[in-house]
Amino acid sequence: MIQGKEKWREDLRSAYFELYSDLGGSGKSFESLMRVIDKRAKDRGKELIDLDKREHDWYMSEHMIGMMLYVDLFAGNIKLMIDKIPYLVELGITYVHLMPLLKPRVDENDGGYAVEDYMDIDPKLGCLEDFVMLMDALRHAGIAVCIDYVLNHTADTHEWAKKALEGDKKYQDMYMMYDSRDIPDLYDATVPEVLPDKHPGNFTYKSEIDKWVFTSFSDFQWDLNFKNPMVFEKMVDIMLYLANLGVNIIRLDAIAFVWKEIHTSCRNLKQAHKLMHMLHCVKEIACPSLALLGEAIVEPDEIFKYFGTRDNVECGILYNANFMVNIFNSIATRDVRLMKIDNGRFNVPVTGCFMNYIRCHDDIGWGFNEEATRHLGFDPYQHKHFLINFYSREFEGSFAKGEIYQYNPRNHDARTNGTLASLLGLEKAHDMNDAHGRVFALNRIKLVTALIFSHRGIPLIYSGDEIATMNEQSYLKDPHKSKEGRWVHRPYFDWKRAEKRNDPFTDEGVIFLFTQNLIRIRKSEPLLNGKIEAQIIDINHSQVYVFYKEEREQRMLCLYNFSDNNQHISNKILRNKGFSGNMSDLLTGKIVSLETREVHLYPYECLWLKEAKPHNA
Repeated sequence: MIQGKEKWREDLRSAYFELYSDLGGSGKSFESLMRVIDKRAKDRGKELIDLDKREHDWYMSEHMIGMMLYVDLFAGNIKLMIDKIPYLVELGITYVHLMPLLKPRVDENDGGYAVEDYMDIDPKLGCLEDFVMLMDALRHAGIAVCIDYVLNHTADTHEWAKKALEGDKKYQDMYMMYDSRDIPDLYDATVPEVLPDKHPGNFTYKSEIDKWVFTSFSDFQWDLNFKNPMVFEKMVDIMLYLANLGVNIIRLDAIAFVWKEIHTSCRNLKQAHKLMHMLHCVKEIACPSLALLGEAIVEPDEIFKYFGTRDNVECGILYNANFMVNIFNSIATRDVRLMKIDNGRFNVPVTGCFMNYIRCHDDIGWGFNEEATRHLGFDPYQHKHFLINFYSREFEGSFAKGEIYQYNPRNHDARTNGTLASLLGLEKAHDMNDAHGRVFALNRIKLVTALIFSHRGIPLIYSGDEIATMNEQSYLKDPHKSKEGRWVHRPYFDWKRAEKRNDPFTDEGVIFLFTQNLIRIRKSEPLLNGKIEAQIIDINHSQVYVFYKEEREQRMLCLYNFSDNNQHISNKILRNKGFSGNMSDLLTGKIVSLETREVHLYPYECLWLKEAKPHNA
């Protein structure tokens, strides 16, 4: 049996010719690809080579605690970011996702996702030397680094696009572009629009060359032509270049879109999965410690497939977008049944884990399991509109203060913007001077934060959520931001508010100290390792979510009350799963007896229970 890197070379060769043999791929083009890979592997620094010797699933450790942030909003620039590392260390962060910082086009750039130069840094943030210095500082602080790598498209100001506009056929072939509307019309018949109100259509006409360019996301983001083997080679070279700068995790953006075929939706095609497997092979050859994080915000069944299989591994980490939607659904409905169904559907392969998050830089798209929703007695269309209205102040009695985004007047579909604190009631409680509502809002935040820290995978905090940041409306006065509603939850980090983080009587202190304690507990509890599955217990209760984790005779029981009322759980069901006696809550230290009739849960209370040790232990 072929072992080690030779195995990955053979796997790459096999996948490459399966994909490209009818598209111009040849022995010569494959040899060219391997020269690129081998050169980047040879150029890898000593510290990075040492990292490559560690366990390849290092990112599944219980010590992995993530935060995603914009460098400019958090610190100002890359140099100043170095000065903020002590804050990350204080909280306990061991993995930081630096939001788009590669050089974007100068004008509108989709928040940095319209990249002009993958091998340079956004000059507004600093220079390449600053970035390398930051990588070193974070590595020495024990913090892994993730950056975005936009695979599907480049900016229209990228060097390749400029040469294509000059009429260079070689570079025109790097993109999906056509001489007439014939082929674009065939695509448009089956390909849904991504942002119909902002950027209608899937193609943009370029009069300079009399061609139609595939532009899935905007007219200034040109879709790359991965049917051209040279595009794959170039993008591999860039990925390995970024890895050699010291990046530990690369977030592969919009992976569901990277392959296009006529008469399909151009989403989640089998060739896209083949490309992901090939990228996995590449990194195993050149930089084995690099982890690939796939961004596929698609249907739950489709997200899961990007882990690949044991024989055809794709992404090591995937965003658990479905979990995020189900968390907000459970909060709004006080009903955990849909979340219980979905979280019990898939067995994540041992080669991968989910990135669990509640909020991020993006909007919330209300994609959920419609079949299960019907089974529970809800009409999916009506239920989606309930969620849209609940979180956008349109539902009477709602505590949320979110905002509607991407409203579609044809079907009344929409997405939701807002920070975690505002969506879960803290902003409204302050507006109404409602002390009781404030306590409930803070407890909701604590509940859902504890949930993502205990489920299988890596917990990811969106910067500012750890100090209960609320919606920021000042973006409306900025002409560069006013038309993009997502800036409401992308404010500058408020360092003045952060000064209150150790005061337990403030919103900032309540959430920061709770999160800090969660992190401390997680790092000390092997059962919270990202490999260990959460085994859901059906307790015949729609408002309380219960699961347990076990490994080597160690067991942990987690209970979450998603309602604003006291709840009681029959201990008989828990005892039938082998739990008995006195249990100690890791979060508070209190003792909970399972020998009584019921376990009592206060509104929005969560418990992390382990067998209580005797006092003389």
